[in-house]
Amino acid sequence: MLDKSLLKKISKRKTVYPNQFNGKEIPKKTIEKLLNVANTAPSHKLTQPWFFKVFSGNSKYDLAQNVYNLNKKKKFEAILDKFNLSSHIICICIRKSNKIPYWEEIAATAMAIQNIWISLVGSKNIGGYWSSPKNIKQLAYYLKLKRNEECLGLFYLGEYDSVKDRKITRKNIEDDIEWYD
Repeated sequence: MLDKSLLKKISKRKTVYPNQFNGKEIPKKTIEKLLNVANTAPSHKLTQPWFFKVFSGNSKYDLAQNVYNLNKKKKFEAILDKFNLSSHIICICIRKSNKIPYWEEIAATAMAIQNIWISLVGSKNIGGYWSSPKNIKQLAYYLKLKRNEECLGLFYLGEYDSVKDRKITRKNIEDDIEWYD
């Protein structure tokens, strides 16, 4: 039998954008717990390809400057505002394996982030947002990534006071299922 409360929790997963955060800092212990639950995601042959670089406090300014340098079409102040409203910014990184197809390693890393997102459902006003800025791979030098490592995006974490419920209409999954008996 399926756990109905877990299914309900998963279906309530939502994105909270950085401009909805209030700038309050989330305790480091909470971030550590979220990263530990990320680490329980499945991966083929237990490669666990994900790793994270976590920015908070003053370090967010340097990261903002480097993200701005990737694509100067956005105003630096707009990027900095998002970073300042966020408690922590997690660079989502991956180690490529010679044994496993790259797409499987990306999928495993995405599942790690999904674990974080689902964990936020029952939290007291902590939200998250995964962003993949243009030219994100060029952040490798700043992040001191090795040749087989890559940054897939930024995960913004922050507290929020309130978020309006959005009415999201999902497609009818029955239209995309074929049953074979």
